[in-house]
Amino acid sequence: MFNELNKYKQKGHFFFKHDDNLSAVCNAPKDCSGIYLIYALEKGNVNLIYIGISGRTGKDGNIIHRKDGLRGRFLTGKQFGGLRKTTWPVKIKLDDIEALDIYWFVTHGSQNKDLPRYLEIALLKKFHSINGCFPRWNKGL
Repeated sequence: MFNELNKYKQKGHFFFKHDDNLSAVCNAPKDCSGIYLIYALEKGNVNLIYIGISGRTGKDGNIIHRKDGLRGRFLTGKQFGGLRKTTWPVKIKLDDIEALDIYWFVTHGSQNKDLPRYLEIALLKKFHSINGCFPRWNKGL
């Protein structure tokens, strides 16, 4: 669905189940910024449920990296009112999800200099135009 991500060579993915240790399974780098897609494996289906970024655009138009990069976005970032390492296991059980399949792409690092926010907006708009809604864990643009 998102062919624009094919150009990024520094990428990876990992699975996260409700009983996993997030820091043990997360293989995202900590020295760059980018975008990530979270898929839910549920009842034999794979559904894109979240599009997120690490790194933001400063007032001067340049990237502001998180000090702990993409990895830190997962390990110390918050979602659902708390740290992901504590809220994701609860949300996975509540939503009856078998596992999360998380794909990450370095959009601003040594190989590329694309600002993650602009790509995130484009992907969210594309998802919305195809599905008539945003991924269920996204609140919108």
